[in-house]
Amino acid sequence: MTYEEGIIAEPLNLTVSLRGTREVRDNCQLFRLTGLLDAFSEPTFRKVIGSKIDEGPKHIILDLSHIDFVDSSGLGALVQVAKQAQNLSGTLQIVTNARVTQTVKLVRLEKFLALQQSVEAALENVKSS
Repeated sequence: MTYEEGIIAEPLNLTVSLRGTREVRDNCQLFRLTGLLDAFSEPTFRKVIGSKIDEGPKHIILDLSHIDFVDSSGLGALVQVAKQAQNLSGTLQIVTNARVTQTVKLVRLEKFLALQQSVEAALENVKSS
């Protein structure tokens, strides 16, 4: 299956507590997520996002700026997504908020997960990679 440039906010079938959309633009996939990335939503998150990464494009931006909570299961899923993107010679950028940043820094993954302050900054990093 091929992807089309400029898909506008395709809804993702996630969970009641985790909602999101997917856009393809500038040779990357932008996932905008809201809600909770926790033990309940993690299996579905990993399955849905993982299949989209396999479809391409290989550069991934996760906009978590509207995520209310991330637990250890969610962090594990983010690490898996990062590894999957790297295995496909892609990149992962995570747009964050204070709550997500604090959780990621607590386990010292901020450099590995490439935290960004805005979608625009993440897009610039993708362009320069």
